[in-house]
Amino acid sequence: MDHPQCVRVLVEGRVQGVWYRGWTAQTAQALGLSGWVRNLSDGRVEAVFLGPPAAIQAMIDACRQGPPAARVTAVTAEPWSEHPGHGFHQRPTA
Repeated sequence: MDHPQCVRVLVEGRVQGVWYRGWTAQTAQALGLSGWVRNLSDGRVEAVFLGPPAAIQAMIDACRQGPPAARVTAVTAEPWSEHPGHGFHQRPTA
């Protein structure tokens, strides 16, 4: 079994006001990931995902598309060392 991975993902484009956070939480939960998602004041969405590498990659790939109303222009992912806790949560805007 692969060791869990943790990544921080930043999503750019039209990703606020289009149900991106709710969609992210549902998708991450369906993939069995822990973590959180929040809007950033600069218009991006930030998320942290913890789980098996294959599920993490599937989530990053899904983030490139997002929910139907979103228009994603960029997705960046980087390793993250801070444990996001258990379950998946939406956080307030930062």
